[in-house]
Amino acid sequence: MSVMRATVRTLRLVQWAMLASIVLYGVVGEIAGSSAGSANASLSYIFTTAGVAMVGVIFVVRRTLVFRSAERLAVRPDDSVTLSHWRTGYLATYALCEGLALFGLILRFLGCSFRQCLPFYIGGFVLLFFFGPREPGSNESGPQEPVSS
Repeated sequence: MSVMRATVRTLRLVQWAMLASIVLYGVVGEIAGSSAGSANASLSYIFTTAGVAMVGVIFVVRRTLVFRSAERLAVRPDDSVTLSHWRTGYLATYALCEGLALFGLILRFLGCSFRQCLPFYIGGFVLLFFFGPREPGSNESGPQEPVSS
């Protein structure tokens, strides 16, 4: 098995484990969370603003680490430094997605209702789900420019 395939497999395992943990956050929040109604509304706005900023950072990390490294790896798949940057980009993306879901859990413990926390859980889960690892060269960076003949 090539190093690239082993890295993709490891990243997939990390991705699925983190997806499961986000579901667990929702369950734990409902079982152990405090009763709704005592949360400060401004706290919810602060977490929402931080969550939107975090989503922006996720896309910046993907653009700067994942996509750039994938372009280089498509040409030189044996470059271990670039592979490390590519893997780090994915792990940073996953950690940020997980952090977004953790905002929901924190808000739940601070007294917000499940309904108020749900966008954080869903946002983290959906982003993490759709940012699965793809081997460089598998059209990871989106649509390519058409080749004119």
